[in-house]
Amino acid sequence: MNLWNIAIKEIRSDLRDRRTFLFMLALPITLMLILGAALSNAFTPGHSIENMQFLYKTNTTDPNMLIYWEHFTEAIKQEGVTAVPVDAGMDGVEEVRANRFTAYAILEDDGITFYGSNKYPLESNIVQGMLTAFADRFSLATAVFQVDPSAAKSILVRAGQSSDFIREMSLQADKKPGSFDYYAIAMTTMMAFYSAISALYLFRSERIRNTAVRLMAAPVSKSVIFVGKIIGCTFVNFLCVLIVILFSKFVYHADWGNHYGMVVLVLLTELLLAVSVGLGVSFLIQGEGARAVVLIFTQISSFLGGAYFPIGDVEGVLDILTNLSPIRWANLALMQIIYADNPSAAWPAIGLNTSIALVFLFFASISIRKRGAF
Repeated sequence: MNLWNIAIKEIRSDLRDRRTFLFMLALPITLMLILGAALSNAFTPGHSIENMQFLYKTNTTDPNMLIYWEHFTEAIKQEGVTAVPVDAGMDGVEEVRANRFTAYAILEDDGITFYGSNKYPLESNIVQGMLTAFADRFSLATAVFQVDPSAAKSILVRAGQSSDFIREMSLQADKKPGSFDYYAIAMTTMMAFYSAISALYLFRSERIRNTAVRLMAAPVSKSVIFVGKIIGCTFVNFLCVLIVILFSKFVYHADWGNHYGMVVLVLLTELLLAVSVGLGVSFLIQGEGARAVVLIFTQISSFLGGAYFPIGDVEGVLDILTNLSPIRWANLALMQIIYADNPSAAWPAIGLNTSIALVFLFFASISIRKRGAF
């Protein structure tokens, strides 16, 4: 019972510090908005192409080809590609060279002559692919016509009923985070590790307010006080993490995947690691030097962990340094859980966080026993 009383007392004390509480919420939410909006183009996997126009000229005398071409142009128009017939006196090649049209096609009895644009190579390739599909399908209809005219007519009629000119299928979808998705994860893990700063003052605040002696005189064991204060500090910071997650999900529409339990577990163990690091440093270094050490380590970990910009595959010394960042472990684990649908990727990060946290907590408990006071 005493354990929960101390934990509740610590929670109330932390919640009264409104400036710190609001800072823990405002910092990640604001940085998500700024970085997510400013770097949105860097996370866009491609770009949309709309309202493409290409010229065409029909020199064919085959009525079936003209019928099929009519169905074909109606179908691609629904996809944002407009086929414009060449007017009398217009030179289609010059129009493409002047970059007024994406491409120029001439339909003849023996095939299609195609002229693409150097300025719009991607658009030209798209149109060329569509025309290739048109030519292949018409060749198929022609071959079938010699055997079964009714079947050939069916092929020609269906030309305008489907927009699937090129169908691409993959074994695994290419799911990647957008800018707000990425920074929702990065800012949440960074803010979780900032809990080390609040953990610095778990016992130092008692000494500053001269309440440490009174706390030692209370009929409660040191271990109960120690564990109770850790629980209270972790709970308050975990509450901040949950608020940030919910805000990013429902306001910024960030994707947190479907494995919410593993996501929460990774963040909870990271919080425990941060609290234990802050607590251990507070006993290892006296005065304001402890705060400076924690701030420097947190900023370096944030930088190497990809909090401000994505860090891809690196080699050499940089690879070693990035793998020493707890924020890096958490980010990689969350990315695998959310975007690779791999919840088992959480266990290495959870194991590292928990193991290192236990080492720091053991050191802090030994320091309390040696000193005989907080």
